[in-house]
Amino acid sequence: MLYPATPREVGSTATIADPTLWVLTVAGVLALLALDFLITRRPHEVSMREAVAWSAFYVALPVTFGVWVWQAHGPQTGLEYYTGYLVEKSLSVDNLFIFILILGAFAVPRALQQRVLLIGIAGALVMRAVFIALGAALITRFAWMFLIFGAILLVTAWGVLRDARHGGHAVDVDELRIVKLARRLYPVTDDYHGTRMSIVRAGQRALTPLALVVLAILGTDLVFAIDSVPAVYGITGDPYLVFVTNAFALLGLRALYFVLEGALSRLRHLGYGLAAILAFIGVKLVLHWAHGVWPGVPTIPTLASLGVIVAALGLTTLTSVLANRREVSAAS
Repeated sequence: MLYPATPREVGSTATIADPTLWVLTVAGVLALLALDFLITRRPHEVSMREAVAWSAFYVALPVTFGVWVWQAHGPQTGLEYYTGYLVEKSLSVDNLFIFILILGAFAVPRALQQRVLLIGIAGALVMRAVFIALGAALITRFAWMFLIFGAILLVTAWGVLRDARHGGHAVDVDELRIVKLARRLYPVTDDYHGTRMSIVRAGQRALTPLALVVLAILGTDLVFAIDSVPAVYGITGDPYLVFVTNAFALLGLRALYFVLEGALSRLRHLGYGLAAILAFIGVKLVLHWAHGVWPGVPTIPTLASLGVIVAALGLTTLTSVLANRREVSAAS
């Protein structure tokens, strides 16, 4: 069943971007990626000062861009942008948990970690761009895609909640299909060889552990893309806003990893907050679909969505801090 959508409601694929803005935005994202690759061309350990400086830059950039969106396209569009960005940024923090586990499992040298992260970010951008385009095409043709997207988010929320109740994520890199396939196709060296993905050894091409790390990161990127794109489509139906919020959330991950590396383990309740956010947006998408079939079904406005997201993140951060303090007090 198809039904019409107003220009700014969830589900409309009307966009604020003309071809020129799309070109400028994609060029800007590619330029930032190129800058990051240039910075990491010579492997080095990232200092806290460097990580904080780049993290501040990658927070200031989307916030400033949001001011332009708000002024140029109105408060509703600006609110959708900031809400979508907050959703994607909170989900990207969950990505970092997995990245930490994978980098630790492969014992990646600290000097190489930012190169691995950057390759993963580039891969995630490509995958999400594909999912965004596919999602826009499906939403335009089939209203029931909102029901599918909602179901995906509800299932994901249950998985995140289950992980949170069992102490967080667990990753067995040796059991990842893409890693197992690579090991069957090529021999793997025991040691890292700088930023090289493969070397010729005894006349035979062999992968380095860095190649397996990158494959593992890209594999998890695919899973996260399936979750994050429907989540932001639950906030706005504008493909441009979906793309730019994803891009801004991902671009800062390399630096944010080194800022939060030690602190992430202390956010012990963050998983509960993310599960609540995903479930809430999933319900919102289902209600939007139902509203198109039965107009009497209420929908959830963007401002209410922003309030729920901020409350969930704030509450789980606060309870994590309090739980850590109680643990320290008990130990002393």
